Amino acid sequence: MYARRRHVYFAMMGLCLGLFVLAWAVVRLWSVPVAVGMCVVAMAIPPAAAIVANRRGPEDRWWDDPSGDPESDTWWDELDGKRKPPPS
Repeated sequence: MYARRRHVYFAMMGLCLGLFVLAWAVVRLWSVPVAVGMCVVAMAIPPAAAIVANRRGPEDRWWDDPSGDPESDTWWDELDGKRKPPPS
């Protein structure tokens, strides 16, 4: 999962850089407003790329780390379906 998110992040950032370079090296010669529009689109890509890179998938279970309280850990494990409840 991490490798795929990293590849998507670098692809998005490469697209961002490509838009900036293309806008001011080529497109501005024909239309400055279009070049500015391309830069505005490129400006929105880095926050989206950061969100994609830091998103957690359903199999990324960061909350499974034990808290140190055995009663609480048992309760959470039971809720997550990792352990069966103790017989009453």
